[in-house]
Amino acid sequence: MQTEDLIKQIEFIKEIDKLKYIQRRTKLFNSDRNENDAEHSWHLAMMAIILSNHSNVEIDVLKVVKMVLIHDIVEIDAGDTFLYDTTKNHTNTDEELLAAKRIFGILPDEQRDEMIAVWEEFEAGETAEAKFARTMDRLEPLLQNASNQGGTWKEFDVDYQKVYDKKKVMQHGSTSIWNYAENLINESVENGILKKEKTEL
Repeated sequence: MQTEDLIKQIEFIKEIDKLKYIQRRTKLFNSDRNENDAEHSWHLAMMAIILSNHSNVEIDVLKVVKMVLIHDIVEIDAGDTFLYDTTKNHTNTDEELLAAKRIFGILPDEQRDEMIAVWEEFEAGETAEAKFARTMDRLEPLLQNASNQGGTWKEFDVDYQKVYDKKKVMQHGSTSIWNYAENLINESVENGILKKEKTEL
């Protein structure tokens, strides 16, 4: 049984190597190279460890790290959906659930069930750990775009209100990080790298 489990685990490890080929819209800090999903997941894991003391409530940091490391594995099958995509629902998890069942299904049953449960907890966004993990997931591309003179905001003509609406969920995981992010968004408007429509009187 141990040998059989090991074979399944190695197959899973080989399968998730494909995550390195999934390109994201956002680019690396101060760069014109697109980030891939594996780089994104690693960065979120480090952020979760470093920034965990800013969580609104006490959290299980290891669980958060697990969430951010596995949350995009489903994109091996489902592909990356741009946060500001207007044609595809970013929260359409039906396709992603099928992907989760296939990919995590490579693992031994106990690990399969744990991985799917952690992934579903992240997607639901209701626990303290999921809220903080989602804060990390929203923060990283914000920092990237600010470092790239607007990055994907400019490339895809995303305005202030869309950015604000997508990022404000960060406050549920960390008020202090959201305050920082909100200031950064406003600074991006002031610096002309994020456009804000003038309100008609």
